[in-house]
Amino acid sequence: MSSQNRPPARPSGRPAAGRPAGRPAAGRPAAGRPTGKGRGGKKPSRGRRIWRWVRWPFYALLTLFALGCVGIAVAYARIDVPQPNQLALAQASIVYYADGRTEMARISDVNANREDVTLKDVPVTVQHAVIAAEDRSFYSNPGIDVKGIARAVYDAVRGNDTLSGGSTITQQYVKNYFLTQDKTLTRKLNEIVIAVKIDKTHSKDEILQDYLNTIYFGRGAYGIKTASRAYFGKDPSQLTVAEGAVLASVLNAPSLYDPALGQEQQVNLQRRVDYVLDGMVTEGWLSQADRAKITGLPKTVSPPKTKALSGTNGYIVAAVRDELKARLKLSDDEIDRGGLRVTTTIDRTAQDAAVKAVQDTVPSDAKDVYAGLAAVRPGDGSIVAMYGGADYLTRPLSSATQAVMQAGSTFKPFALAAALQQGISENTRFDGSSPAIFGTTTVENEFNEGFGRITLRTGLAKSVNTVYTRLNEQIGPKSTREMAVAAGIPAPCAAGRTNGCTQGLDDTLTNVLGTASPHVLDVANAYATIAAGGKRATPHLVARATSDVLGIDYSGPKETQTAFSSEIAADTLDAMQAVTEPGGTGVRASDLGRPVAGKTGTSESHKSVWFTGVVPQLSVSVGMYRDVNGTPQPLENIAGINELSGNSLPLSIWLQFMQAATQNLPVQGFPQRAGIGDDKIATPTTTAPPVTQAPSTATTAPPSTTTTVPPTTTSTTRTQQPTPTPTRTRTRTPGPTPTPSATSTTPAPAGGVAGPAATPTTPPPAG
Repeated sequence: MSSQNRPPARPSGRPAAGRPAGRPAAGRPAAGRPTGKGRGGKKPSRGRRIWRWVRWPFYALLTLFALGCVGIAVAYARIDVPQPNQLALAQASIVYYADGRTEMARISDVNANREDVTLKDVPVTVQHAVIAAEDRSFYSNPGIDVKGIARAVYDAVRGNDTLSGGSTITQQYVKNYFLTQDKTLTRKLNEIVIAVKIDKTHSKDEILQDYLNTIYFGRGAYGIKTASRAYFGKDPSQLTVAEGAVLASVLNAPSLYDPALGQEQQVNLQRRVDYVLDGMVTEGWLSQADRAKITGLPKTVSPPKTKALSGTNGYIVAAVRDELKARLKLSDDEIDRGGLRVTTTIDRTAQDAAVKAVQDTVPSDAKDVYAGLAAVRPGDGSIVAMYGGADYLTRPLSSATQAVMQAGSTFKPFALAAALQQGISENTRFDGSSPAIFGTTTVENEFNEGFGRITLRTGLAKSVNTVYTRLNEQIGPKSTREMAVAAGIPAPCAAGRTNGCTQGLDDTLTNVLGTASPHVLDVANAYATIAAGGKRATPHLVARATSDVLGIDYSGPKETQTAFSSEIAADTLDAMQAVTEPGGTGVRASDLGRPVAGKTGTSESHKSVWFTGVVPQLSVSVGMYRDVNGTPQPLENIAGINELSGNSLPLSIWLQFMQAATQNLPVQGFPQRAGIGDDKIATPTTTAPPVTQAPSTATTAPPSTTTTVPPTTTSTTRTQQPTPTPTRTRTRTPGPTPTPSATSTTPAPAGGVAGPAATPTTPPPAG
């Protein structure tokens, strides 16, 4: 067609006749737009479109699966069933003193704690209880649990090396009898392959019998025969259904389910036993009628006593076990028979001195009176000596690491350090008159003695309550609490928690008087931080732990953290040295014949008494309390003393111990004071300041909002002590297991000080 006969061009933007605007002509796709059709112009189905997106990931997964199958096949061909491992042959773990050669104790006598039985000696109901607890598919599975293995592999991919999932009875038997206990993917793969092979070459009865003879049940018992005697005092053949369910439950985690360990374990055990019995019903091994007859827990016998935990060293061995479990995540089974060689931080000379000092000082006829001692090396946290009690088997509560006592005036150095952090000099003067009223709280010094306007250094030396309460009002109780935690006192206990925290530690005004209840070790470590120039270390007993069986080579923590500046530490130590100088409540500590800094402490009604003192190389805390059937009682009429205080028996124990423990340590002095805040002290006038009036910054009372705490009582009998000028500290009831009093906090007044708790006017005891 010639150009003359062509139709005229359509104006831009107008569609061709019969075709909607925006659609291209048939067979002619719009520029840049895909056709959306497959071959032949047909549009592909939805399934094909999805396949285009997923086919390459699918091919990759298929390839990985094929490679995995090949890998498993190769592993199955190459991995043979090995000989029994060293752990199956039971190697005792040994604890040594710091020299790494002198044996302190063997954690368990494993060679005497195994006695094999045949399966016919174990009631069928007990066998079924174990299977219901650990592996309900035991009789049908090929030795492994595929779902459990998938969980374990998933954990490994996520970087979790605690591969505990997916363990059938056969796998547990393989791990315990043939392999090491290291928690790695390689060991898990070997476990899986060997379990499959064992399942093919051994009958289910053979596997179950070997499992029951090698598994750990707690209480030092390996195998069901020894466990039956340890928990019920009988042979396995005499076990009832309920007793079998108990044994089936505790083998899962003895430390969680042994009813002899406490109320929490008893509750855990009941839940686990119910799970086991209900599982037996589900599997058809126990009728519902017989199940309904079993209520509560069967009676167990007391745990057998072991030589490893006897005497004073038993507290150390028990603490070592706890530390290995916490830091290395070891089970009781691994600790007992893992062939561990544990070198502790305990110096034998110092430990013997600690035991002798307590035995020589605390009268044997002082009924229900307990003492704890902890010695910590500043700068690295090594526990050089620790006295928890006379005999762990008789009384397993450690007075050094578990019992809690109100701290009394041992908390005053933390308030001083907090003041220094705010630029307040130790030579700043505060009103020491008594009594002093803070809103609804009245604080008194010992015998209501007034001291006039004295420096914080003198106030610490004489443990003047009114001075340090006024200081606490100025700096804020929160600052005192935060400084104590920074130094090493564990943080306050959350609701329902009692371990690894400090009961009664709060932000009330009187926290400076030691209303919190820490452990003896906590105070020793906090004072070690001060002695180390503000460097806080982690207190520990394990210097090194090795085991060829478990593949362990561990060294204790050495790193430190800066809690506060060395200048704050220097000025705090300077004031603490005044405590041990003439006129101080701890002057007898100077008999050590070298520079000493410390603090006495006595709680309400003399229910706990302390002395904590440091030399540059060692921080030692001694605490004493009287506990009558779980109730704290005053320390009265002991060793010819009407009422004990910190400068009596605790200081005597401390001094005797330190004279032996420092015998080979060079005499060192403390750093010179930095003089923080000295330039801010006002120049005194020629007119003597009034005795009974406190400076305005320290005597402003908080708002008179009323709060309540339980009323307290005190004794006014004067204590016969070597030092005549102790002070009293007002605290709530202390003891090895106190329940903190319920207190409420008033709105903070100007300056951010929390309102104190309302109490009647009572003279707090000696500090």
